[in-house]
Amino acid sequence: MASATQKAYIGMGMEGSIARWYEKTTRKAMDEFRKLAERLSELLPAGGCVLEVAPGPGFLSVELARTGKFRVTGLDISKTFVELARKNAAAAGVTATFREGNAAQMPFPDGTFDLLVCRAAFKNFSEPVKALEEMRRVLRPGGRGLIIDLRRDVSMADINRYIDRLGVGLLSRWMTSLTFRFMLLKRAYTALEFEKMLAGIGFVKTEVHTNDIGMEIWLEK
Repeated sequence: MASATQKAYIGMGMEGSIARWYEKTTRKAMDEFRKLAERLSELLPAGGCVLEVAPGPGFLSVELARTGKFRVTGLDISKTFVELARKNAAAAGVTATFREGNAAQMPFPDGTFDLLVCRAAFKNFSEPVKALEEMRRVLRPGGRGLIIDLRRDVSMADINRYIDRLGVGLLSRWMTSLTFRFMLLKRAYTALEFEKMLAGIGFVKTEVHTNDIGMEIWLEK
């Protein structure tokens, strides 16, 4: 868990009604979670161990667990998110483990996971370098990681087009747009900043690819 001197996340904690609003909003993107789960499934042999860092309500982990081929674990700092993720896994009839914990101090032994994924959360970590070091530590030799997140240099026009595709109601659209503008963009990194952060971590290979509003950071131990 987070130390007394360093909070694990930037800004307001995702607990209670805020976490439930986030779950309701992101549920609109289930097709995106399914497609990403399909992509990731192709990287793993049956029986592989997957860790999702900061899974939120657990939609991606649930989709990965649906295959029945992998052992899926989610680690989130939010008690509410852990409860929601467990509930969503049970509702889907899949087996996945969710537990509370800090991305910068993961409660797992070295070399535990074959694949690690962190979607839409890295920008909120208060100790990003330590989180990257922990990601490397818990991956097995040859294991791969994927971080998907927002780019700070994306335009609000592109963000609003992305929100439009979610198909949320007017109030949620307004709240989501404000959240991007005044919170998330301020915390996000550029591709160059991420490359500089990765330089001293010790991964065998790293790749940073930009897309419409964000980027994918691929890691290999």
